[in-house]
Amino acid sequence: MKKTIITVVGKDTVGIIAKVCTYLAENGINILDISQTIVQEYFNMMMIADVSGTEKQFGTICDELDALGKEIGVMIKCQREEIFDSMHRI
Repeated sequence: MKKTIITVVGKDTVGIIAKVCTYLAENGINILDISQTIVQEYFNMMMIADVSGTEKQFGTICDELDALGKEIGVMIKCQREEIFDSMHRI
């Protein structure tokens, strides 16, 4: 299993979760865990996803999610799990 951490941040609007999840499903990426909150009008979502089921390169997925984020008015970032863990280890 190859895990990635996906974060989505921006002004809350209708359909953010649906559009991100639709992209993931269409590309064979399984969501293992998901958490989302809205603080005042700001949306924040963090997902752990398994990318081992996709044929796309990791960089392509990140670029396409970035483009999707721009299209829907949020910032979407993805990191490999091992890099995320290394960055947040003290």
